[in-house]
Amino acid sequence: QVQLVESGGGLVQPGGSLRLSCAAPGSVFRIYSQGWYRQAPGKQRELVATITSGRTTNYTDSVRGRFTISRDNAKKTVFLQMNNLKPEDTAVYYCNRNPPSLSWGQGTQVTVSS
Repeated sequence: QVQLVESGGGLVQPGGSLRLSCAAPGSVFRIYSQGWYRQAPGKQRELVATITSGRTTNYTDSVRGRFTISRDNAKKTVFLQMNNLKPEDTAVYYCNRNPPSLSWGQGTQVTVSS
């Protein structure tokens, strides 16, 4: 069973930056679109950013211009560079294929607060 391992979260002040990583060892990675998702307390999990096998990217409106998704197929890793973070970005961040078809990992907590 493929295990997704997210990392890079933490506590950051508004306006700060974080870079999330997600490794998917043992998975078939290259041919699938990948996505970053997040779930804030009391809310449903939402799709934040996607990157296709051809590296076409897309973002939900609330993060467009601030977040950048990228991938390293050789390392089976997807990244999320988050800049100009806002308190409303506070959530647990997860990666998965898009649409999601693997078991969810534990996620990485991102907290934006002064």
